[in-house]
Amino acid sequence: MVHDVISTCPVCSGELTIARLHCRTCGTSLEGEFGVGRFGRLNVEQLALLESFLRARGNLKEMERELGISYPTVRGRLDAMVRALGLSDGAESATDESAGEPADSGEATDARRLILERLARREIAADEAAAALRELGANS
Repeated sequence: MVHDVISTCPVCSGELTIARLHCRTCGTSLEGEFGVGRFGRLNVEQLALLESFLRARGNLKEMERELGISYPTVRGRLDAMVRALGLSDGAESATDESAGEPADSGEATDARRLILERLARREIAADEAAAALRELGANS
């Protein structure tokens, strides 16, 4: 059974490298130290976002419709993905222009947005959302 490669150590969160490659067709094996590549650094959600971006041919409004999330959330998630890929030029402003929020770590901002989106869809109660937001604040 073939599994997707993970790029972060589950024990210490360090970057993993690949030590052995094997061809199932001819049996050739290569041993050494191989990186996962730029796209291997993306988590599952970011890979899904990248697939949506490609399907929509870069049209963020189409991604908004496909993913069922707001335009600012699409922009925020794309910005986080660009940072994860190391493609950020460092010229981002101190605030997110589309949402008017102070700049924050992409993951924390995305987590807050997800909680608020779940609240808006009535998937969770207000007290659950408040507790989740407090927990995020404590862990940031």
